[in-house]
Amino acid sequence: MNYSLQQRQEIKLSMTVELRQAIELLQYSTYELDQYIRAQQLENPLIELDEKETSSVYQERLHRKSRSFKEPESAVGLEPVDHKNKKDELAELAKLAFPDAETQKLLKFLIYNLDDNGYLAVQEEPPLSYSEEEMEKGVLLLQQIGPIGIGAKNLKECLLLQIQHLYPENRLAEKLVKSHLQLVADHKWKELAFCMGISMQEVKELVDFIKMLQPRPCSLTGMSETEYVTPDIIVEHQDGKLSFSLNDGYLPGIRMSSDYEIRPRAKDELSKYINGHYEKYQWLLSSIEQRRNTIIKIIDVLLVKQENFFKYGFRHLNPLILKEVAEEIGMHESTVSRATANKVVQTAFGSFELRLLFTTKLETADGSSVSQTQVKNLLQEFITQENKYKPYSDQKIAEYFNTEKGIAISRRTVSKYREDLNIPPASKRKAIQV
Repeated sequence: MNYSLQQRQEIKLSMTVELRQAIELLQYSTYELDQYIRAQQLENPLIELDEKETSSVYQERLHRKSRSFKEPESAVGLEPVDHKNKKDELAELAKLAFPDAETQKLLKFLIYNLDDNGYLAVQEEPPLSYSEEEMEKGVLLLQQIGPIGIGAKNLKECLLLQIQHLYPENRLAEKLVKSHLQLVADHKWKELAFCMGISMQEVKELVDFIKMLQPRPCSLTGMSETEYVTPDIIVEHQDGKLSFSLNDGYLPGIRMSSDYEIRPRAKDELSKYINGHYEKYQWLLSSIEQRRNTIIKIIDVLLVKQENFFKYGFRHLNPLILKEVAEEIGMHESTVSRATANKVVQTAFGSFELRLLFTTKLETADGSSVSQTQVKNLLQEFITQENKYKPYSDQKIAEYFNTEKGIAISRRTVSKYREDLNIPPASKRKAIQV
C-alpha cells in the first residue's frame, strides 16, 4: 500500500445560518413576521422597536372550513377578547337549573366532553368517573338546558332523542332510525320500502321528516372559539383598475439603540459580541426588505395574469403555475413557492390563501387550457342541473366534459374533484321517485 499527497479543487454549496433564516423569513405571514421581530428584539440588545398604531390592520373573521370572509374588524389583537364559548354557557345554565352539587358536577363533566357537534366523546381512560347509567341520566338532564339531541353518542342516538322528545307519536320514524338508518344513508329507497312494508310515498315522507331533524345539535351554536386571521395583501378594484397594498403598516419600526450607535473598534470579547449583534441587526433589516420586494414583484405579476379573478371571482381563475411567475420575476420557483406560502390576500369578494391562485392546467380540444378551479365550477354546475332521479356517474360526467366541453378529463379526476367539492357519488345523490 502506497501513501501519497494529492491536491483536489472542489466547489461546495453550504447554507449559512443567515441564509437559512432568510429562507424561513420569506415563508412567514405578516403576523408571524411581527412575532419574529419581537423575538429578535429580546435576543439582540442593539434592536429597538417603534410601535405603530394598530388601527391600520385589516382583521377579518375566518371560520373553520371557510375560505372566504368579509367583515373587517378593528384590530386590537389576533385573539378574541371574550373566550367564553357555548360549553361555558351550558355549564352556567346547569348551575342555575340544578342546585344539587353532584348533578352540577355530572353535567359539567358531560358538557366539557362534548365535541364541536354536541356529541358526547369521553376522553378518559377506564375506569371512568361515572358509570353508563349515570351518564345516561345526565344526558337526559342535559336535554332540559341544551338543544335536543345534545350529549348523544352518535347520529342514531341524536335523532332518536329528538323524535322521542319532540315527536313521540311518530313511531314509524323511530322504527326507521332504530333499524334502517343505513339504508337512508345509502339511498336504497326500494329496499327501505320493502323492509318497512310501506309505499314509496311513505318512504319519501319519512325521509323528508328525518332530514328536518338536526344531525349536529351544536354545530351552529359556537362550541369552539372563533379563529382570526390578518390579510397580508389587500387588493382593491376601483374604476376598472386594480391596485394593491401590503398590510404591514402595523409592523414595528426597527432601529438601532442609541446606546450602541458608536461601535467599539477594539478586538476584545465585548467588541466581538457587539459587532456580531450589529451584523444580525443589519441582516434583519435587509431580509425584511428583500421579503417585501419579493412579495411585491409576485403580486404585480398576479394582478396581470389573474386580472379576471380579482375582478370577478373564482369562476374566472386562469390556469397558472409557480414556474410561470418565477420566470416573469427572474427568481427560482422555490423562492416563489416560499414567498406565497402562509399568505392571505383580501379581495372585494372575500379573502383567500394566496396559493389558491395557482392551479394546474387541463388541456382542451382547441389547444387552449383551463384551470382546475374552472373545471370544478363546471362540474358543480353540471351536477346541480342533473336529473335527481337518474344522476350521472363519474364516467358519464367525464364523457360529457370530453365531448361537449372539449376538456380532456378522466373518470378518476372527476371522482377526485367531486370529493374535493364534498359531492356524494351518483348512488347517494339519487332522489326518491314516487
